[in-house]
Amino acid sequence: MAVTPTGKGRSYQYDSQGSFDWEEYLRESEAIPAPQSCFKQSVDPPVNEFKLHQKIEAVDPRNLTSICVATVVGMIGPRIRLRLDGSDNTNDFWRLVDSVDLHPVGYCEKTGKLLQPPLGFCKNPTLWPSFLQKTLTGAERAPEGCFKKEPSTPKTNEFKVGMKLEAVDRKNPQLICPATIGAVRGEEVHVTFDGWRGAFDYWTKRDSRDLFPVGWCALSGHPLQPPGQKGTPQVKSKSREPSVSQSAHSPGNQSNTSKSSSTSSSGPTSPNLPHDRSVSPLQAESPAITVTEPDTSSSTTATDKVTIYVNHNCSCGILLNPKKIEQLPNQFGPGPYQKVLREVIQSCVDCAKHEKQVYNFIQDGSGKIVITANQGNKTHTKRLPPIDKVSDVWRFLEKSLEELGCCENLFASQPLHGFCAQCNKEKKTSSDFKKPLETEEYENRTSINRALKRRWSTDSLENQSQKTLSQQKIRRFSAYDSAEASSTTDTRPPRKLSTDPNDWTIDDVVQYISEVDSTLGTHADAFRKHEIDGGAFMLLNSDMMMKYLGLKLGPVLKLSNIIEKLKGKKSSH
Repeated sequence: MAVTPTGKGRSYQYDSQGSFDWEEYLRESEAIPAPQSCFKQSVDPPVNEFKLHQKIEAVDPRNLTSICVATVVGMIGPRIRLRLDGSDNTNDFWRLVDSVDLHPVGYCEKTGKLLQPPLGFCKNPTLWPSFLQKTLTGAERAPEGCFKKEPSTPKTNEFKVGMKLEAVDRKNPQLICPATIGAVRGEEVHVTFDGWRGAFDYWTKRDSRDLFPVGWCALSGHPLQPPGQKGTPQVKSKSREPSVSQSAHSPGNQSNTSKSSSTSSSGPTSPNLPHDRSVSPLQAESPAITVTEPDTSSSTTATDKVTIYVNHNCSCGILLNPKKIEQLPNQFGPGPYQKVLREVIQSCVDCAKHEKQVYNFIQDGSGKIVITANQGNKTHTKRLPPIDKVSDVWRFLEKSLEELGCCENLFASQPLHGFCAQCNKEKKTSSDFKKPLETEEYENRTSINRALKRRWSTDSLENQSQKTLSQQKIRRFSAYDSAEASSTTDTRPPRKLSTDPNDWTIDDVVQYISEVDSTLGTHADAFRKHEIDGGAFMLLNSDMMMKYLGLKLGPVLKLSNIIEKLKGKKSSH
């Protein structure tokens, strides 16, 4: 029995199972589907031969140079849901069975690549070899026949504005939904979801494996989520209908989150039926486009707007005042991307324990965005690097958070509910040492040392180090001049090291690791650059070494083993 929503004009039809009729939808919206040649998809969808709980090797989506062991934990049509062994379900991801990111177990060994632990491995990295052996022992491995050849990339971008397609909802990646090409820019396309406002839209490369031709879901057996409840795509007409008020589109409005709440509760196989599917009969004057939040502030288009959420539970590092961070709003925007970024970066300076420190950490350039900092009676100004597109916003923000020692999710593209998994992981790692104060001291030391190198000439060491380090330590850390810091070798004769590694200088640390393993001496530059003395060395963990020192897994495992042995010797005394 068909369900016919009431309303003016004609209605789209759904059967009792919520099936979506593309043919009728295209006819009534007078839209055209994007041709098969636009997509990096096989004409005939691949057959899914995987089984639940099978093991494979897959590229870590958060670190594309890393291949990890993964387990199949879900399947929908030709797509599989994967969980990296040694990670949790918060990092699950979906892949097509003909994805180039998937490999049978043994691929790395055959090709000479290194099978690595996932980013944020839940255990000590020194345990990785034994963990790997344990997780593969007796496990079912996906056979070679499960892995399909990835289709070729289309030679040119044939997408046109207004074309219809099916696309993965990246905020609810188990779903594939009807969508429209909202804009085309070089090798990128802007995907807008029919019946939903812009919160779910995204830019992507035109050969993305998340894009499918009309009818792909029906052909492959994958459920297709019908368009949203806020009406079908409409176009401008001579007869204007009443506009939706701005308040109805505000981030706090319940309707703005109806999509995620409905999909998470009902799942992709039982989509909620819309309450009103009415379509204006005047929409035939131009290609169909998705209704997005109206822009009444300036000439900036909706695709040039961003919203940056403040996740107050995330670590703000040692340079920012947590009490001031707590007073920040829940979000900046939506608004023009340059304006929103300026508000976020300026808030970092305003929330600093010492404005001059944070001001100096912010990368400068020749762009249009200007930030300020106060020093006594003087106001200093700085231009940020050119920010020419939305993607530049996120790249600059990510780099700034890393420089300031903040959690990468402090300012993010979406709000976090509860505690941040990244921050929890860092707390868990530090608790392994049972010395949280020493971990804080390490963060203080690295941040303050970087600030000292870039300080204003009028700054005093005492002001730079309030509430973090003693004057004695600061004098010791600032004693290394730039020539010594840039040296890759130490020509002075080795000296006898203190029995307590925490008392070692930077040169002592470099000397010791070089004596234990000569190959580690090649990383002396990294230790000097980040001023890793004995106290900092004893607090290093695998994540720090990979993220901040840029070391590969091999050296990290060796250094972790050295640190563990030093801790054992110290405790025996």
